[in-house]
Amino acid sequence: MTNTIEKLTNLNLASDAMATLTYEDGTDVFIHNESEIETALSETDVVEQFSELIATRGLRAQDTYTGNLVLDTLRSEDHLEAYERGNESGFAEYLTEVINENFYDLDLIDSATEKYDHKRGFTTLTATVNVPVQNLINTSPSLSSWNVEVQTENGTLKL
Repeated sequence: MTNTIEKLTNLNLASDAMATLTYEDGTDVFIHNESEIETALSETDVVEQFSELIATRGLRAQDTYTGNLVLDTLRSEDHLEAYERGNESGFAEYLTEVINENFYDLDLIDSATEKYDHKRGFTTLTATVNVPVQNLINTSPSLSSWNVEVQTENGTLKL
């Protein structure tokens, strides 16, 4: 089976082509105590997957709303100041901690709750970024859990 990076390479897309990467997961929650987001953060791996992806050196993931680089946004808002450089393996873990602690302020991951009744529901967290296709090919991050879409001359291709 051909992996996503090989498929992107074989598409021969324009050098400025962008890919939209989406990862989502959800969990059953109690809504009567207004803890649905906290429950979803602790019981899904969306923040971890997002952090691993954006921590990939050279990837240059962009926020889908503003087009700004996610790491530049975190840096400009002083969320990366406490990180000790040189600890490459711990950067994704550090990002996970920062995003979890500042979830509401950062607005990097979307949340949606479907209410079943006045006590129970299901909360879905969704991470979406835009990445230059060439950067995906060059860095080859693990995309096994991510949905990847690219615009081609024949329409949107979902990988």
